[in-house]
Amino acid sequence: MQVVRFAPLVPLLFATFLFGCSTQSSVTQPQPEHQAQYTHSITAQSGARHAHTAQLQQEQEAEEELAGFSRNTSYQLPLLADSILERGKSLIGTRYRFGGSSTTSGFDCSGFINFLFREEAGMSLPRSSREMINIDAPQVARRDLKPGDLLFFSTAGRGRVSHAAIYLGDAQFIHSSSRRSGGVRIDSLDDSYWSKTFIEAKRALVLAPPSGDVQTTAMTSTSVKPATIKRHK
Repeated sequence: MQVVRFAPLVPLLFATFLFGCSTQSSVTQPQPEHQAQYTHSITAQSGARHAHTAQLQQEQEAEEELAGFSRNTSYQLPLLADSILERGKSLIGTRYRFGGSSTTSGFDCSGFINFLFREEAGMSLPRSSREMINIDAPQVARRDLKPGDLLFFSTAGRGRVSHAAIYLGDAQFIHSSSRRSGGVRIDSLDDSYWSKTFIEAKRALVLAPPSGDVQTTAMTSTSVKPATIKRHK
């Protein structure tokens, strides 16, 4: 008789069991913390792609700007470069002197460059090679060098500029080297020593004043300003 009394409870217990199983088998939702990490990762990847694309675009625009600027001023370069280099070659053998900037005292590397650019192009460059490398002139790749371009080297190590020269063409350059090497001389960029110490080149001649201007042009890393010093003949 007791079995008959509790028989109606069996279907109810079975239904409760099935409901509990269906609840436990539901799909687990992602935790908020994991979702935030995933979103942050996607955002970072997207930002990196945009930054890389922007950098490539800036480099391309800079190359196009330099190419256009060079085309517009290329007629000035050969005459100025020829004048500077011919004068420089006439001074081969002039002794090296630290701090020197004249034919009588001798030249150090930046003094030699300063003398030629002042006398032949009416330009006043910064006095030291460390300042000269920062002039606001186009940087030139080694494969695109032209006569008259300034070359900078790290001869003292640590990646810092410590020497400067003027490109002649055919991988050769002229400079006031050192006391031991005989002062003003010509060397080659293909030489292993100069090749490994070369840092960069700049096309300073595009900043030269117009032909016939008797004033020098003083240049810094941020501006180009006319000076009041008269050009020496």
